[in-house]
Amino acid sequence: MAVKLPVLKPKGVIAILERLGFSLARQRGSHQQFRHPDGRATTVPVHGSRDISPILLRQICKDIGLTTEEFLKNRKQG
Repeated sequence: MAVKLPVLKPKGVIAILERLGFSLARQRGSHQQFRHPDGRATTVPVHGSRDISPILLRQICKDIGLTTEEFLKNRKQG
């Protein structure tokens, strides 16, 4: 059975990406593009207080080559 994904704020997704070694490469409007030194990249929309949906979270994980479980293991606890 699939794991129920949490609804995260863009700031939380960005924090996880930075913990994984990604850095902000550029921004176009409200879309921040992150790149890893090994070439992987993804885009995170930062639309005010809007959350990142589970569907978009799955796409971000797919972009960077991780499962959602591997991605969420890097979430700050507590």
